Amino acid sequence: MSDEIWSRNELDSPCIQICVVHPETRLCTGCNRSIDEISRWSKMTRETRLSIMDELPSRQSIPKGRRGGRAARLKR
Repeated sequence: MSDEIWSRNELDSPCIQICVVHPETRLCTGCNRSIDEISRWSKMTRETRLSIMDELPSRQSIPKGRRGGRAARLKR
């Protein structure tokens, strides 16, 4: 099994080197993967990684809408 890890094509990573995890969604704002997916990535099979990569476009690492702004401050 370890031979499989070292012989695979590493180009299967969606990382774009913008590694910031959003505090609410817990997803990386660069690649939309969770911390767990990022940490296990090198141990996953190619099929598992491809399955996750297929899901990534539908994920939102940053929630839509504002977190409050002026209107939220005025409610205090």
